[in-house]
Amino acid sequence: MMPARLRVFPAISRNRDPEKYVGELMRVADVADRNGFEGILLFEGNDVFVEPWAMAQHILAATTRSSPLIAVNPVYMHPFTAAKFVSSFAQLYGRKVYLNMITGTAISDLQGLGDEQSHADRYVRLGEFVTLMRRLLSSPRPVNVNGRFYCASNLQLRPRLPAELMPEFLIAGQSDAARRVAEEAGCIKMQMLPPDLDRGLGASGMNFGIFARESRDEARQAAKARFRDNPDDRELLALTVENSDSVWKRRLYEGQSGELADNGYWLLPFLTFQADCPYLVGSYAEIGAQLKEFAAKGLTTVMLDMVADEAEMQHVCKALKASGMF
Repeated sequence: MMPARLRVFPAISRNRDPEKYVGELMRVADVADRNGFEGILLFEGNDVFVEPWAMAQHILAATTRSSPLIAVNPVYMHPFTAAKFVSSFAQLYGRKVYLNMITGTAISDLQGLGDEQSHADRYVRLGEFVTLMRRLLSSPRPVNVNGRFYCASNLQLRPRLPAELMPEFLIAGQSDAARRVAEEAGCIKMQMLPPDLDRGLGASGMNFGIFARESRDEARQAAKARFRDNPDDRELLALTVENSDSVWKRRLYEGQSGELADNGYWLLPFLTFQADCPYLVGSYAEIGAQLKEFAAKGLTTVMLDMVADEAEMQHVCKALKASGMF
């Protein structure tokens, strides 16, 4: 059955200026709140300028309906601490949050933090993290677990979270380990927009950007003017790929030219380190029709890369509304 609507979480395109970071996030959060988006994606990592939990509170205090999608990496936080934040937000604002469960960060950052777990073991730890967090948030009694990475003895979180404010968990990894944990832990599986668009959808969630205009030609011209190719930017991405064991990042990077395909698939923003995902470029009607087709095949949730510019965000809103799913 086709969902009544798509849940969309915008994320700002890659920002390298700390002086603009908070302002751009708040601009997107305001547009999201006024235009029916579910919330806003908040990144985590050594290079993120503001801790996502702190940014989430800033956004919750300044909006009326937003449910932030907060990136959570076990290397930075214990499940009990994350559960306490979720419970605190529920009490302070009466709103749920979503959690984007990740294991990835730069290999050099993992080494700096003293985390020597293998790629596969980091996903085992992630699964235990989700399980313990869920039990802490929902159990009326003290929790006892004896896992490989987390143990708890008569651990209880008070007060128990209301069922309607229970967070939903997303997992964005593309490896076999990521897919296994998503299935075992009951998380929403995320994937990148596939080049063939129609035949590559294998998850209920997808990550991509939208660049839209009234006509197809206008959209393609404006997209190429906004995201320009640059050898220095490509070299910067190459350095980050070399410093990562991310499966999805390598799959996007290897053997790609960055040409804008006839079907609207465009990887250049990713290849030039200006975005963390592919883009879909086209007219409002074309993109709306494609989103409707995605939804018919099981898509429910979208992480949407957006340029933090009011005019560009309104173009995106028009494309989303053209789908009839938003």
